[in-house]
This record gives sequence, C-alpha cells and structure tokens, in this order.
Amino acid sequence: MIMLGAAIYALAINYFLIPNRIGEGGVTGLTTIGYYAFRISPALTNLVLNGILMVVGYRFLDRRTVGYSLWAIVWISVFLRLPVVAAYHTDQTVIAALFGGVLMGLAMGVILRANGTIAGSTILAKIVNKYLGVKNGTATLAFDLCVAIPSVAVIGVENMLLTVLELYVSAVVLNQYLDRFGAKHSLMVISAHSQALAAALSAQLGQGVTLLKATGYHSGAAQDVLYFVCTAKQWTAVIPLVERIDPQALIVADQVRSVRGLQMSKLL
Repeated sequence: MIMLGAAIYALAINYFLIPNRIGEGGVTGLTTIGYYAFRISPALTNLVLNGILMVVGYRFLDRRTVGYSLWAIVWISVFLRLPVVAAYHTDQTVIAALFGGVLMGLAMGVILRANGTIAGSTILAKIVNKYLGVKNGTATLAFDLCVAIPSVAVIGVENMLLTVLELYVSAVVLNQYLDRFGAKHSLMVISAHSQALAAALSAQLGQGVTLLKATGYHSGAAQDVLYFVCTAKQWTAVIPLVERIDPQALIVADQVRSVRGLQMSKLL
C-alpha cells in the first residue's frame, strides 16, 4: 500500500504539477521550487530533505511509523526518477491543480492508512495529530501553506493561488479518505431482549459485545444497553439481525475513524 501511495504521489507531481508549473507545500513544495529555479532533480531533494526531517520523526513517533515513512520516501524518489510519458499540459491550469490535489490527497491517505507518512509536512502533521488531536489533513494544509505562499517569488501570483487551491483539495480528500476508508461503525442498542441480542450479535460478529447498565429516567426501570463496534461489511448483517429479534429496539449508530484495543497512540 505504501508503494501504491508513493506511485500516485509521484504521478501527481510529474504529470500534473510540474508540467503546469504549480507548486506544492512542505518539502514537496521545496522540491518543485528547486526544480523551477535551479533544475535540481525533485527525487534528490525529496530524499535529502525528508531524510533530515525523519530525524525529528524518530524523536516523536513510534519506530514502525518511522520505518514505513522511510520506505515511502525511498519509493517516492524512485517513482519521481522514472521517465515521464505524456505529461498533462493545459492552458486551463485549474484542472491540473484540481486533479493534482485529488491525487496528492489520495496518495497521502493510502500511505497514512498503512501507518506511514511521506515525511515533510505530513510527519509534522502526524506529530500535531498525536499530541493536539488536529486532523492530519488540516494540520498538513497549515504546514504546506507556510511554503506555498512564499513560492509566489518563483512561480508568480496566479500559480501560487492555484497551489493553494491544490493544497486545499488534497487536504479535503485526505480527511475524507481517512474518515471513510477503514472506518468502522459503532452501535448502541436499547432493547428489552438485550440478552438474546447480545448472544446473537456475539455469534454473528465473532467478538465480544459490551453490556452497559442503564436506568430509564421516567420508568426508573433497569435496562441493559448493548454497545459494539463492527466493520462496514458486518454492518449489513447486524441491522437485520437486531430487527429480527426485536423490531422495537432503539438503535443509535455512529461512524468511528479508528479503533484500537492496545495501541491507543496510533489512533488517527
């Protein structure tokens, strides 16, 4: 998955951003500026600058994330070095900015879901996410703008504004990807047949179901409330099962981005 994300990331840079002189944020923005101003290979600057930032990541992130991030950096540099065939050139550069942003957000989402980063602003964003709870896409956008806005001196006002648009699109796509793909459903079920439901759901899901003690405010009656988490695939079978056992059950459903039992520090 990290190699796939690296390939998509390099595709966005080589085929949409650089051919239309659109910048980027973070280290990638510095690589494009280096290429536009001095013709320095983006693969080289990506490897060197991100390697330096990995020293910061080694201090604040777990070793597994650091290892996967190094793997991502290497493969991004490899894919950036591949020959470019039929790059997308257009006078409607807003199209290149939009599609480049979609691909960048998708690539970062794939890599982050695999517990890696592309270093640069994403590794700083992951640190902010870990300690302050700010969404990865939002934090990445904030760091990227610190590079994108000053790039006006090299790429001009119009392309700088297109760069900001591309960064915004990539942040939105990244947040949506992390929210939807790999997310799970949590359900709370209030029913007079809680024991029968708990037994059926436990057998259906192959996992434990939590029973919470509750009391009705008006009736004063004690009631067990079922709480459990399931995947999107299990979700399609769980709801009909609950309705079959107790059509009058009250179901409160929500979507959660990540669930960890023992590794709480890895919550996205």
